[in-house]
Amino acid sequence: MRILITNDDGVDAPGIAIMAEIAAALSDDVWIVAPDGNQSGAGHRFSFGRELSLDERGVRRFAVIGGSPADCVVAGMTHLLGDRPADLVLSGVNAGQNLGDIVNCSGTAAGAREGVLQGAVGIAMSQAMDYEVSHTPDWGNARRFGAEVVRAILAAHSGDDVFYNVNYPFCPQGDVSGLAAVPHQRFSRSPIRHYESDNEGKFFMAIPETPLPLDPKADYEVLRRRNAITVTPFGLQQTHFGALERLGSLALKAE
Repeated sequence: MRILITNDDGVDAPGIAIMAEIAAALSDDVWIVAPDGNQSGAGHRFSFGRELSLDERGVRRFAVIGGSPADCVVAGMTHLLGDRPADLVLSGVNAGQNLGDIVNCSGTAAGAREGVLQGAVGIAMSQAMDYEVSHTPDWGNARRFGAEVVRAILAAHSGDDVFYNVNYPFCPQGDVSGLAAVPHQRFSRSPIRHYESDNEGKFFMAIPETPLPLDPKADYEVLRRRNAITVTPFGLQQTHFGALERLGSLALKAE
């Protein structure tokens, strides 16, 4: 199995080293193509109309200078890996959870999504943190369970038009309750808000609070309350067929 790794925290981020350990337990044909710097929140952005470059950082290890996670997957799958693109694209391990509607702007998720669009199986991984305790993740659960989670997903995969979003709980390894296949949390509104900076005239895009209510069966609460490793399949076909059917009678009024 040929594996391509990317992330949105940058090629030198600690989480990508954890992902390399996970991949090494699955294959000896592992490639890393990741942004040269932090691309968190980049979503599925492509750098159209702007020149990019590759910087070789080691054996089968490359940084895309100024590139997004999606740029990196395309550069790997259609250029660096030649006539044999990867069978599996692993994106992450992200520092911090990627849950609910936040996945829509996640560069980590976009790396896995683009992997599927390029013909591979795509899996995004994130290690949850309790930001009130520390802004430095404990990678223990991702490191301990990562390869096993990938094997379980591959065993259940059946050519579905999906990518998988995995979150590891913030808890001691002995408290992990198992794997849980769950839907993602649809928030009542976007969690992303304008957030004032201490610097006059400046502000941030931030997630100051979680919109309520929360579904106890969705990823956010299952990860937090049950200490389960959550796995959510996201479909690439985004058409809402119920709405499509309702729109079937649309017509322009004749003059």
